[in-house]
Formats: sequence, C-alpha cells, structure tokens
Amino acid sequence: MKYLIVGLGNIGPEYAHTRHNIGFDIADQLVKELGGSFTNMRLAYYAEVSWKGRKLHVIKPTTFMNLSGKAVNYWMQELHIPIENVLVLVDDLAIPLGKLRLKLQGSSAGHNGLKSIEASCGGQGYPRLRFGVSDNFPKGRQVDYVLARFDKDEQLELPALIDKSVALIQSFVTIGPAQTMTAFNK
Repeated sequence: MKYLIVGLGNIGPEYAHTRHNIGFDIADQLVKELGGSFTNMRLAYYAEVSWKGRKLHVIKPTTFMNLSGKAVNYWMQELHIPIENVLVLVDDLAIPLGKLRLKLQGSSAGHNGLKSIEASCGGQGYPRLRFGVSDNFPKGRQVDYVLARFDKDEQLELPALIDKSVALIQSFVTIGPAQTMTAFNK
C-alpha cells in the first residue's frame, strides 16, 4: 500500500511556521520521525518514507498555496496513487486550536489550497486532516491572521499537536480512515 501525504503551505522564509503553513510543519515532523529527508523535485519538496509496511510519499508543493492542486495532481499521476490514498494536511479557521478533524471528503470552505486541489484532481472526494488554527482575528483581517506566526502561548501547544497529527497520519495509513476518525475526531 502506498499513500501520498500532502502538507499545504507556502514556500519561503517569510511564510515559515505561520498558521497557513501548519501542513508543511506536520509533513516535516512526519518525515523527520520516520528517518527521511526532503529533496526539491518537480513542483514539490518530496520525501519517501515507510511506516509499518506502507510506503508514504510526502510532498510540500512549491507552487504556493493557491496552485497546490497542480502539484498534487502531478504526484498522484506520477506515483499512480488513487485519490482515497491521498491525505491533505491543511489549516482550518473553523476549528479551535488544539482540535484535529479527519474528513474523507467535503467542501473547500473557502480555503484556496483545497479549491485548487478540487479543481485539479476532480472534486471534493479526497481525505484531509484539518488542523484547527481558530478564528481569533478582527473582521477583514483573515489573510493577516493566517499568514502570521502562532502567538507565544499557542506555540507552547504546537509540538504536542503536531505529534498528535503525525500519530493520526500513521493511524490513517495502517488501520484506515474509519477507525482513525473514531479515535481522533473527538
């Protein structure tokens, strides 16, 4: 069994460790824990790691968030991975910080990275790990909020939340989405 794990984010130091780049941070931790490293390849930073007999192809698109679908579609085709074995790691404003949600399909909820994936990969039927970043911003300041780094008190919680996200990914690829949702979607 092989899987495509997609961390969403924007490349460049100005975006590093921002709320919008939590997908990159989770992908980095997953690959680090499994002893891999990323290489800059076509449309993405790419790593290949294994977990309990499963091959995980992990990408961080270099296309910027709004064109993430281009990289996802390319790697799905290149590696012959079906859409149900793609797991997208994405920030979500509608979920409080500290909460994770695994969904097997759904709308983009206005997220430009997910919109791009829907357009390039044929719809909403792909799994995603939604990482809550909360919506604690003044009206009209959403872009500034997601492109900002986490607050100091939020940063204290991040390592445990990223570790929990890695555990969710490992569960997804070994015991499957249904049992993973039961275990993690609380």
